[in-house]
Amino acid sequence: MRARFLGKDPESDNDGSPTLFATDRTDRKTYIAQGWRVTDEQTLADVGEIPDHETIIEIPEDVIKMWVLRYQEEQGDQS
Repeated sequence: MRARFLGKDPESDNDGSPTLFATDRTDRKTYIAQGWRVTDEQTLADVGEIPDHETIIEIPEDVIKMWVLRYQEEQGDQS
C-alpha cells in the first residue's frame, strides 16, 4: 500500500504536523491521518475501549476539509 500526501494543517509548524494522506488500496478508499495522540483521560473515557491494535488521534478541521475537497473533485470527475 502506498500513501499519497494530500495536505497538512496550515496552522502548524514544520515538525510532524497533522497531515492527511490517501492510500492506493484497490478494494476500498482509505486515508491515513497523522495527528496528535489523544491522551486526555476524559476524552478517552468518552470514547470508550480502544483495541490494542488501534489508537485515536485529534486532527484540525482544516485537515478534514482537505478530504472534503478531494471528495468533491472526484464527484465532479464522475459527472
